[in-house]
Amino acid sequence: MLRSILRNLTHGPLTQLLRRFVIVGVLTAGVQQLLLWLFVDWGGLNYLLGALIAIELTIILSYVLNNAWTFKRSQNTGRVAYLVGLFKTNLIRGSAIPIQLGILYALVEWLLVPYLASDGVVIVLVGNGVAILISGIYRFVLDATWTWG
Repeated sequence: MLRSILRNLTHGPLTQLLRRFVIVGVLTAGVQQLLLWLFVDWGGLNYLLGALIAIELTIILSYVLNNAWTFKRSQNTGRVAYLVGLFKTNLIRGSAIPIQLGILYALVEWLLVPYLASDGVVIVLVGNGVAILISGIYRFVLDATWTWG
């Protein structure tokens, strides 16, 4: 069964969608990490508030990219459809914010994992990166079936 699931991920009907979703996710995760770093280290915000703002900004960015590229065949066109799609993805991804912030909080406060580790200009995914990955599965399933379904 596991073999079948893995095979479908690499050769099944959702392969291209999943790959594009992951590429957009990696790009927006990088943007989110950069924003988090700017808000916390430069702006002096609490890491959870900085993460919340960074998440919302990247929700909008990921919708724009996913609508134009990942889900191009079923993209939301026209002003109303575009805004409805943005609203839907905001509901989905917004409902994932507590998941992501909860994981980030647990990692930082209980396991003492840094919210973000930086080595000069290179930003490494640590606590926030783990939270992004775990909540990403949730977001893909709901976005694929509801926002662009």
